[in-house]
Amino acid sequence: MTPGSVGDEGCTDAMVKTRTTAKKAACEDCFFRCNLLCALQVDEPCPTFRPDSPEGLRPPQQLRFAFRQERRTQAAWAFPSAQEQATLHAR
Repeated sequence: MTPGSVGDEGCTDAMVKTRTTAKKAACEDCFFRCNLLCALQVDEPCPTFRPDSPEGLRPPQQLRFAFRQERRTQAAWAFPSAQEQATLHAR
């Protein structure tokens, strides 16, 4: 497969590489577990997993919002002007 090509599952090579190189979440790395705030008795990361960092608890990173460029400067259609309507109906 060439770089950037799409595989059978719809994932590009870069996506697969990123997914495999990312550190797997562990309960020992969770902010809540490290600060003795976890009330769960499981050894696997739960849905509330947040990585522990020196800065403290941070919200999960969200996708950046990218504004689209305006494609059209004029409407695809418009109502006829009063003069055009008078011409159409005068016949």
